[in-house]
Amino acid sequence: MTTTLSIPDMSCGHCRASIETALKPLPGVAAIRFLPETRQAVIEGDAPLASLIKALDEIGFPASPA
Repeated sequence: MTTTLSIPDMSCGHCRASIETALKPLPGVAAIRFLPETRQAVIEGDAPLASLIKALDEIGFPASPA
């Protein structure tokens, strides 16, 4: 399964690193790919959408399904 999230505040490599650090440990996250030009993250795996969004909210990156 693939989930694409829109993360409007993701603007640099440091942002992407912080996001990856927050999402990688979540159960069900197999891989993360970033689309910097559209400020999106594509998450492979079966992690629940609510868990992904909550993890990003907790580090200050509001996200929504793309």
